[in-house]
Amino acid sequence: MLEGKPAFGMLVAADNKRSDEREERLTQATASIPSAIFWFLLVTLIITVTALGICLPRRNNRGQIITLVVITALLTTALCIIRDVDRPFGGIVNVEPTVIVEAERQATRDFTIKHPAADLPCDDQGNRCAG
Repeated sequence: MLEGKPAFGMLVAADNKRSDEREERLTQATASIPSAIFWFLLVTLIITVTALGICLPRRNNRGQIITLVVITALLTTALCIIRDVDRPFGGIVNVEPTVIVEAERQATRDFTIKHPAADLPCDDQGNRCAG
């Protein structure tokens, strides 16, 4: 009976570690800027640009229009970059899920080594296979 306790402790520790790592991955994948705040910033940008556009002089305003267009482009780009960086597993700044892919590869290898005649219990998307 004493032989099973260290193995059980190792299993519990490994499960706790896996659970903690999963929590960390979920936290990293979750956007930290709520959509409401992003839309508020976008609407604020639109109102500000519109108000500045209305306040421009009617004549000899080429410099002011160029400045307004440049500032609008910079602020819009900044908002897009913030939104993209806040969602690391999609978009232009894309972080590949290499750790989970490696864990999946190891789990598949271990299963096929221990159960060579059995099929995997799920498909590539993690859905249970019929059977």
